[in-house]
Amino acid sequence: MSAITLLGEAQLRTLVPLDLAAVDQIEAAFLSLATEAVAMPPVLRLDLPAHAGEVDVKTAWLPRFDSFAIKVSPGFFNNPSLGLPSLNGLMLVLSARTGLTEAVLLDNGYLTAVRTAAAGAVAARWLARKDARRVAIIGAGEQARLQLQALRMVRDINHVNVWARDPSRARSLAEAVRDVPCEVSATVHEALAQADIAITTTPSRTPLIGAEDLHPGLHITAMGSDAEHKNELTPGVIAAATYVCDRLRQTRVLGELHHAIETGVVSGDAVFAELGQVIAGTHEGRTHDAQITVCDLTGTGAQDTAIAVLALQRARALNAGTIFGNDLAL
Repeated sequence: MSAITLLGEAQLRTLVPLDLAAVDQIEAAFLSLATEAVAMPPVLRLDLPAHAGEVDVKTAWLPRFDSFAIKVSPGFFNNPSLGLPSLNGLMLVLSARTGLTEAVLLDNGYLTAVRTAAAGAVAARWLARKDARRVAIIGAGEQARLQLQALRMVRDINHVNVWARDPSRARSLAEAVRDVPCEVSATVHEALAQADIAITTTPSRTPLIGAEDLHPGLHITAMGSDAEHKNELTPGVIAAATYVCDRLRQTRVLGELHHAIETGVVSGDAVFAELGQVIAGTHEGRTHDAQITVCDLTGTGAQDTAIAVLALQRARALNAGTIFGNDLAL
């Protein structure tokens, strides 16, 4: 008989805050993708357009872990009108040796939010200028707030501009920012005008940033385009910048790169660096301060396993969570 640990969202928020340890855990997951024989199948996706819904299932096994996670991540974007959150979900953690379930993490999407924000910080750590101080946040939801929080762990940000389709949400985010000036911009172009770093955090189906918004030294982290129909950057942005992604085979079909390939701006067999390869030193990222860089983040199962393993390790160290017996016969 083996034990199954059950952890709820409140416990997981305590066990896995968005901090430098979480950022480092996700950075190590990127590095594993570049240096280890990681098993990571394509994303399984279910669309429910009648309810503005989508469900992604992601998983990966990293050789340095004895466990792996399977994540179910629903996003139903009409939910706020019903008084419900847009995102929720859970993760199952299984033994990589026996396949037995080790934990059920009822995080309601919290761990995904943390690992996504941490990935943004990793992208900025490796691709943004060392002296980057001004950031433009495109979007005003939970991930916009978390991306800014994570970014401030790796860069000394002294000014923030926010743009969102709903100005009232942009104002709410700006009012919540502490310790640095934060302004609401009337347009995306205005938000990016003096930015050293731009972070796009929307489910937009039409591009928000074009080549005309670029300037020397800018870094863009684009994390909203995690499905074929989503698109935050015009193909011209991809063509004009040094492009880096989380997983090339994934961004060719899901990310910003997908749209550049579809329009013929970029060849379908073009090879670009992955963030893990930049971290490993096998591919170049930013090489000079005037360079424009883009990091296309679609979210990987490797990140999900990394953050789930961190949560389970901390729970076991503290004897946290509800423990159930697993008497399923092998």
